[in-house]
Amino acid sequence: MTAPVFLVDVEALAGVRAGGTLTLDGPEGRHAVSVRRLRVGEEIVLTDGAGTGAEGTVAAVEGKDRLTVAVTALRTEEPPAPTLTVVQALPKGDRGELAVETMTETGVDAIVPWPAARCVTQWKGERAAKSLAKWRATAREAGKQSRRLTFPQVTDPLSTKKVAELLADADFAAVLHEEGSSPLATAELPTQGSIVLVVGPEGGVAPEELALFAEAGAKPYRLGASVLRTSTAGTAAVALLLGRTGRWG
Repeated sequence: MTAPVFLVDVEALAGVRAGGTLTLDGPEGRHAVSVRRLRVGEEIVLTDGAGTGAEGTVAAVEGKDRLTVAVTALRTEEPPAPTLTVVQALPKGDRGELAVETMTETGVDAIVPWPAARCVTQWKGERAAKSLAKWRATAREAGKQSRRLTFPQVTDPLSTKKVAELLADADFAAVLHEEGSSPLATAELPTQGSIVLVVGPEGGVAPEELALFAEAGAKPYRLGASVLRTSTAGTAAVALLLGRTGRWG
């Protein structure tokens, strides 16, 4: 079994070398000591979530929320190519967190919450802040669970107009749509740059949204014969694209 991953501040890894030590405390230290019950000699990985990680073993455990790690090696993940961003329409209930969790585990690089016209759920006021915080916390925890060193960015929600601008800047832009004339499995994909994929709500992408996205260069593509829920379509598409671009190799 691979070593568990815990999150530390970027500053904590600055200047660290193999043979040195790191301290893990606070909420992450409590989780390591009191929940995972790590003991001296067990392997562990500390990451800043931005591509840098320190591998090591537990050298000492103090109390219920602090341990010392003897660093054995440093790792750095190269920036992915091409990058993969999913614009995710807001699902109902906790299915938004499900979408973020599974896309993170699969390997998405960024997730953009999108309050599409046909979304039943709309983020407003205090609810918007709480919901966004949940998505970001979910991405962070899923990043650790899947042993990633680079966690996906969950951006602030974007309006349809801003999503169109994002699509216009992409090297490949697509909208998942059950009536798309072309299969995503045969689309011509870039080997560098950025891929941006729009996943619509349960009620589908509205005609005026499709038109705006088409003007930005995003064609509608279908995944397969079955129609997936918005909370699972993004994960299926991410897996397909990562395989086709060679990032899953």
